[in-house]
Amino acid sequence: MTEPTPTAPPLSLLSVVIPAQNEEGCICSTVEHLHVELRLHDVPHQIIVVDDGSTDKTWPLLLELQRRIPTLNPIQNPGLNGFGRAIICGLDAMQGDAVVIMMADESDDCRDVVRYWVELNKGFDCVFGSRFIKGGGVIDYPRHKLLLNRLANLFLRVLFRIRLNDTTNAFKAYRQEVIAGCRPLISPHFNLTVELPLKAIVRGYMWTVIPITWRNRRTGKAKLKIKEMGSRYLFVCLYVWLEKYFSRGDYRKR
Repeated sequence: MTEPTPTAPPLSLLSVVIPAQNEEGCICSTVEHLHVELRLHDVPHQIIVVDDGSTDKTWPLLLELQRRIPTLNPIQNPGLNGFGRAIICGLDAMQGDAVVIMMADESDDCRDVVRYWVELNKGFDCVFGSRFIKGGGVIDYPRHKLLLNRLANLFLRVLFRIRLNDTTNAFKAYRQEVIAGCRPLISPHFNLTVELPLKAIVRGYMWTVIPITWRNRRTGKAKLKIKEMGSRYLFVCLYVWLEKYFSRGDYRKR
């Protein structure tokens, strides 16, 4: 964790990128609640929802919702499907000078998006949320997933010698130059959730942590398949670890 620089430029527009696949039961309420919260706090914003090959009513619902919410920009991922690919598609379309990556299932608290915006405007390059520090919390987190989560994050803390204890959580905020500085992004699936923050830390961007709240989804099915992701997470972690210790700083922020 580092201190912000007073010379960081002010931010003018926040993009919120939300990947969505078969989320007809919750996508409208997610976008509506987010839009209301951002308007209440006068946060200039665009909401990019990336439909990642949905076979339900997610896409037509988004098109209908766009008529009521002018800051909503629904797009379709034209390539191969995958959580990471959908996020990259959204990042490619963002117009803001900062971005928050958020889940479609209402597990992330819209009020925390506003808090991310406030922290970024203090001069930080990245703001990472943690559910496991004072002030944070989880609601209805399945026990076996919670145990695996804590073990994975302990592994990352030791491997990278960092204080961040919730690296695997997708819900994070970045200035646009961080996204540009972390490219190319190579993770096609949920492993992007660790590639982005680890690259940002290793490449020398300034970051801070705030407590956030997470609630288990109330509709639809979880997309993360732990059995399918273990080797993919390990691959991207080792990829960034090799950069940290063997790249001689070639990719660090200048």
